[in-house]
Amino acid sequence: MPLDYSREVVARWSDPDPKYIALIKEGGITAVLPEPRDQAFENALQNAGLKVIPQGEIQVLKLDEIEKAPPSTPVALKAGLWPGISRGGSQTGTDETASASRQPWVDANGFWVQWLRARFPRRPALLGYQADTDASVTPERVLPFGTHELGLIDAWAFGGNWIISPEPRFKEALLKGEPKALDAWKEMGRTAGWLREHASLFGLPVFTEITMLVEKGEETPELANLAYRQNACPCLAPADNPPRPDPARRLELVAANLHPPAAEIRNRILAHAEAGASVVTAAPPDQAWWRNPRLKPVRSQEDRDFLALGKGQVVAYKDAIVDPSEFALDLIDVITHRRRAVRIWNALTVISLATSSARATGANVVMVNYGGPIRNDIQVRVQGLYKKASLLRPDKETVELKVAKRGNTTEAFLPELNKLGVVVFG
Repeated sequence: MPLDYSREVVARWSDPDPKYIALIKEGGITAVLPEPRDQAFENALQNAGLKVIPQGEIQVLKLDEIEKAPPSTPVALKAGLWPGISRGGSQTGTDETASASRQPWVDANGFWVQWLRARFPRRPALLGYQADTDASVTPERVLPFGTHELGLIDAWAFGGNWIISPEPRFKEALLKGEPKALDAWKEMGRTAGWLREHASLFGLPVFTEITMLVEKGEETPELANLAYRQNACPCLAPADNPPRPDPARRLELVAANLHPPAAEIRNRILAHAEAGASVVTAAPPDQAWWRNPRLKPVRSQEDRDFLALGKGQVVAYKDAIVDPSEFALDLIDVITHRRRAVRIWNALTVISLATSSARATGANVVMVNYGGPIRNDIQVRVQGLYKKASLLRPDKETVELKVAKRGNTTEAFLPELNKLGVVVFG
């Protein structure tokens, strides 16, 4: 029976020696992909209660290759950057500070998980990047030991998983018993167990009014990447099968940087505007597939036109999007701050995801911190009115938070945040 990759903690292991079994278990690993294969090692793994992934069950594929794999075959996407802070916003000697107009540069992969879930709903959303140049890890770059734990959080928080591959320096330090490496490995084991215990918190439907259409290639994933980075919190959907409009909700449908869709798909996209939504489009002038005699000009700006259609509007950029970060902020402006799914303050290195709750009447805000621990209050607002909120995290006990109503939102303050926190509103 194939493994349930939404519930396992998976690792490659390239030293097939049974003496490492205890170390593997200490890191919270539950399933191992041995490289190379070794029968004695695999027997020892199974005797210790660990699962062995058969040869060839998971293929690690590049972006263009993953489109060709059979829909039900477990595959892992090779694309991905090593998670963390890669460039600071100021020249103060730390990579986690920012000026009023600049943010720290965050490398995160949750958007790839959401992209995989949208594009290939029948497959587990698996990431398979390793600490190599493809992940922007140069030979001279020294990775903090705790970033393997962050990589696991990064994938699980967005509803997927990551095949852990301890990079050579970390693995050598583990095998030598270096205290800092072992401490980081044990912390990952604690977090891995917590993630498995609280798996029901993750992979839930995104709670938002922004739906972004994505397709193959790198352009739409990058738009999604920066939308999450700006905490616009979009729901991703396949461009070749967009959702039907919902007249009961005023949504924003983003159909930017797409290949020109077929007529039926184009009509389905524009039907969102007719039903009262804002449809945001962008393409070079000769590929403006949304042009329609029923569109009525309302106003024009330097980079985009606002056009009325039915009960809603089309916001049409005059060319393809070249600055995804600014575009993400534009998307928030279209729905307005009052209607965005989630807002956070005092947390420049945090990416949040608002989802529905396992309980029908609640909402979750999943918060991943890609920088150092935050010891000051973090202000969080989520759409909806709730009476209580709890902060769940792998490194500390659950804490009840005070809540306050702010218009159509509920506000809470987190006392601190290490790598992961989930605020459960109810």
